[in-house]
Amino acid sequence: MTPQPTPVRAFAHITARTLCSLAALLALAVPPAALAQAAYPVRPVRMIVAFPPGQATDLIARLVADELSKAWAQPVIVENRAGGDSIPGTMAGRSAPADGYTITFGTSSSFAVNPAVKSKLPYDPPKDFAMVYGMFSVPWIIVAHPGSPYATLRDVVAAAKEAPGKVQWGYGSTSLQLGAELFKLRSGAPLGGVAYKGSGPATTDLIGGHVPLLIDTVAATLPHIRAGRMRPLATLADKRVPLLPDVPTVAEAGVPGAEAEGWGGIAVPRGTPADVIERIGAEVARIVNDPAIQKRMLELGIVPEPRGSKAWSAFVESEVAKWGDVARRANVKED
Repeated sequence: MTPQPTPVRAFAHITARTLCSLAALLALAVPPAALAQAAYPVRPVRMIVAFPPGQATDLIARLVADELSKAWAQPVIVENRAGGDSIPGTMAGRSAPADGYTITFGTSSSFAVNPAVKSKLPYDPPKDFAMVYGMFSVPWIIVAHPGSPYATLRDVVAAAKEAPGKVQWGYGSTSLQLGAELFKLRSGAPLGGVAYKGSGPATTDLIGGHVPLLIDTVAATLPHIRAGRMRPLATLADKRVPLLPDVPTVAEAGVPGAEAEGWGGIAVPRGTPADVIERIGAEVARIVNDPAIQKRMLELGIVPEPRGSKAWSAFVESEVAKWGDVARRANVKED
């Protein structure tokens, strides 16, 4: 006769089997996306930069990507998608799955200036992206040829008002053109503009004496200022730039309200889970607030400007509105 299991053994056997079944059911009930979020990142992350390798934005992106790779033990790969006024690269970031595995490096030109000057832009930064973390500003500056009669910004304003349109300055991008237009609106100085295809040709013409004034970035002009080939008149920053502590701001030089700068930070497609955004933002905040990283940024002519998700989102929206207003008032359009 076959022995029957005791009640205790039978109960233990049923309990173990039941627990295994319950565990399997619970595993099936947890969505794969939730499991991925809990462990994010579990595979390589790409960081889209809509500019060529070697530019300041690209250098900062690679600096941050290297640090993220170390922190996450997963490769963070910088993908340069240059050209097309940064539209193709930004669209690639916008169209990516909202899972945190594609980070877009957004800048003032791609997120604020493009919406201001392009009526058929295929993306809307505040609506299409979640702003994760603002990282830096790129100060702009007004410089003069050292042989010009302009020793101060007030000299420029006075001369332009005496001879409308005859005092000219150059700029090498649409962003800088809008900065020039903002200055004209705030100062009332009817300066004439000369558009160049980049800082290189504009710098060459200023140094050669073909144009007396230039609005450009501190990063592009700093070597020439230090060499005495350019005379700095004022930065368009809201506070003095650490690399040029003796150069007044535009407000200090007599034209308040003309502050303008480039900037950059990271964003992900709208709809990315909040916990993933928080994870990315926390790591980037740690990196950007590291004194060694900040020192490296300053060496590149970039000023660290850490902004959390809410603050950076509000800042981007304010910049979109600001440059949209300037473009309308100055009638600057690219299509």
